[in-house]
Amino acid sequence: MNTNMDISIVVPLFNEEESLPELFSWIKRVMEAGGFTYEVIFVSDGSTDRSWDVIESLKRDNPDAVHGIKFRRNYGKSPALYQGFGAAQGDVVITMDADLQDSPDEIPELYRMITQDGYDLVSGYKMNRRKGDPLSKTIPTKLFNATARWVSGIHNLHDFNCGLKAYRRDVVKNIEVYGEMHRYIPYLAKNAGYTRIGEKRVHHQARKFGKSKFMGLNRFVNGYLDLLSLWFLDSFGLKPMHVFGFIGTLMFLFGFLAVMVVGGSKLYCLTKGIPRPLVTDSPYFYIALTTMILGTQLFVAGFLGELISRNAPERNNYQIEKTI
Repeated sequence: MNTNMDISIVVPLFNEEESLPELFSWIKRVMEAGGFTYEVIFVSDGSTDRSWDVIESLKRDNPDAVHGIKFRRNYGKSPALYQGFGAAQGDVVITMDADLQDSPDEIPELYRMITQDGYDLVSGYKMNRRKGDPLSKTIPTKLFNATARWVSGIHNLHDFNCGLKAYRRDVVKNIEVYGEMHRYIPYLAKNAGYTRIGEKRVHHQARKFGKSKFMGLNRFVNGYLDLLSLWFLDSFGLKPMHVFGFIGTLMFLFGFLAVMVVGGSKLYCLTKGIPRPLVTDSPYFYIALTTMILGTQLFVAGFLGELISRNAPERNNYQIEKTI
């Protein structure tokens, strides 16, 4: 194991056979010009084309610089990054997409910002994105980033979802990327105590081969759901009883008091000889009873969540077919 490596470049990919040779050639040229020691870790996320054959060919020609991880099926970008982070040995870890839209020419400056400016994480900002992407992608992206800044409190980032990022090695070794949380790695890093987060304007190129894997509205909706999940996990992940138990207790007490009022009014009318319908004839009785039941269920949900959070199994368990 090389413990004195400058840069590890992690490239998650799905069906990018055409772009891989050009991408690696470009990376190699930049690394050699800068005098960096480096490795490129290609993670094939269940590709169905010849991507893995291309990676094996690159490995044969560059045995020390190229490494590959092949998933048996498609898991998603976050699992690919998680495995790539685990294999990375460089002092600085760079992530970039395989479609040639991220420029390797940005790597030396990203490396400098980590090693000399003292950042824990530097995220790319695709300054000319509007020119290369359709409105169906840019408008949801702007809304998503505005919400992510507000929820995360990282106000200096304009593009959370940019694939081109640089990390100090201990950052990627101490965060868990799972599900589809790759969008929120800066938020995950901040929650882990890595607060020196910067941004660099980067060149964004049009896709040269194939087509975008962007799923439009589906990814936009999923992004917000993931953000809400991360906010909840950050705030209450280790103490679910604090939110479910609190809300459940309030609802139960409200329903109990409402039942007491309905029952008390019935008793008062009986003592005064005032005719009054049965308590069960009042809709307020059933509303109060339903509130008590919901409150009890929320309280139990909080209790069960507390048990699960203390005994959660390993989430990142993926079937890897080959490693080179």
